[in-house]
Amino acid sequence: MRPHTLFINSKVLHFLLLLVLLFAHLTLRAAYPDKPIRLVVPTGSGGVTDLLARSLVLQLSKELGQQVFVDNRPGASGITGSLFVANSAPDGYNLVMVFPTHVTNPSLFKRLPYDTLKSFHPVSLVSNVSNLLIVPKNSPASSIEQFIVYAKSNPTQLNFASVGSGSLGHLAAELFQMSTGTTITHIPYKGTPQAMTAILAGEVQMYFVASASSALPLLQSGQVKVLGVSGKERISLLPDVPAIAEHVKGYEVTGWNGILAPAGTPSPVVELLYQAIKKSVKSADFSEKLRQEGSIGVASSPLEFQEMIKKDIDKWREVIQKSGMSAE
Repeated sequence: MRPHTLFINSKVLHFLLLLVLLFAHLTLRAAYPDKPIRLVVPTGSGGVTDLLARSLVLQLSKELGQQVFVDNRPGASGITGSLFVANSAPDGYNLVMVFPTHVTNPSLFKRLPYDTLKSFHPVSLVSNVSNLLIVPKNSPASSIEQFIVYAKSNPTQLNFASVGSGSLGHLAAELFQMSTGTTITHIPYKGTPQAMTAILAGEVQMYFVASASSALPLLQSGQVKVLGVSGKERISLLPDVPAIAEHVKGYEVTGWNGILAPAGTPSPVVELLYQAIKKSVKSADFSEKLRQEGSIGVASSPLEFQEMIKKDIDKWREVIQKSGMSAE
């Protein structure tokens, strides 16, 4: 009888353990969040990521029943804000909205004050956006094919603008050169307004602008020409503009924004945040905001987001090493 009794007892113990875990899970879900949540934006106010975050927190606050507020902590290519969250308590009350510099920094800086993969718990992607390849209105090229011919006919004589070494626009242009066998000189500027001025003045012959919304007025007035979008597919805001990949096989550069929590954040908290983000991204108000920016809402699971981060680190490491670029 004793073996049978032990077997019954072990089943009971296992059942009780499951009940305890379930109770802990439900208790945590009921308790969190019970105070405001900080969303760190590692850039200054007024930028693309900042505006996106401020729109998102309005929806997240509704979904979570607690205030979510933006805290701008710019500096060091996003490192300052990310470090603050990496060092925060893993309780779900300090999050960071990151963008592609998060995956390029490991290759651009010799040392980082945190581990890009191990110091954070991915929560979810929020959006994807394609860059636009624009050229001056008097450029002899009006298509991707024509621009490639133009660049090859003028080796080392053309310039391209970016908003800084290691920026996504810089990486997009370097990958474009590697994919097309062209050689174009990099000219970094302090920001988008300065880079736009350079393309309007003809100081540079190519510029990968970060979002369709910032270039749309110039496109509509005919002050610049757009040759292609950097994502693998066309965008709804400019359906007649081809994806560069339609003419350059395998070319794809996508800007994105996503949210991370500190490593060690409990899985139930991460899951709750992910579900709230997924609902927020699908909301009519936020979807329309993204559309106006030429972006697409994308909520990914924490695991999917982690895998994307790993792949992007490897992809951009190769481009950075081949181009010889370094952080400013």
